[in-house]
Amino acid sequence: QVQLVESGGGSVQAGDSLKLSCVASGRTINSFAMGWFRQAPGKEREFVSVISYSGGSRIYADSVKGRFTISSDNAKNTVYLQMNSLKPEDTAVYYCAATPDNWGTRALLYDYWGQGTQVTVSS
Repeated sequence: QVQLVESGGGSVQAGDSLKLSCVASGRTINSFAMGWFRQAPGKEREFVSVISYSGGSRIYADSVKGRFTISSDNAKNTVYLQMNSLKPEDTAVYYCAATPDNWGTRALLYDYWGQGTQVTVSS
């Protein structure tokens, strides 16, 4: 079992930056591929980014490529999502997720989820 707790969300203006954190407990994050997903009101949960077990591979959704960066710190058992040049369409609840098996962009692959942190971007 692993527990995930996100933090770092908030309300910002378009063009601003935020850095989300996801602290894992129960197991070390290098046992998992770690992903970020988001869900806006009335919409399905969508993939944002994932980092592999070793931290050597990353995938980004086209909508955030070039603006968001995923990283991990094994010593702190924490995964980060640095979000720059935020847009109103980035407004959503952001979720951290972990999968010990096959990693990818589909939410169904992930076994463990945090409670989410709200990000609101105003124009």
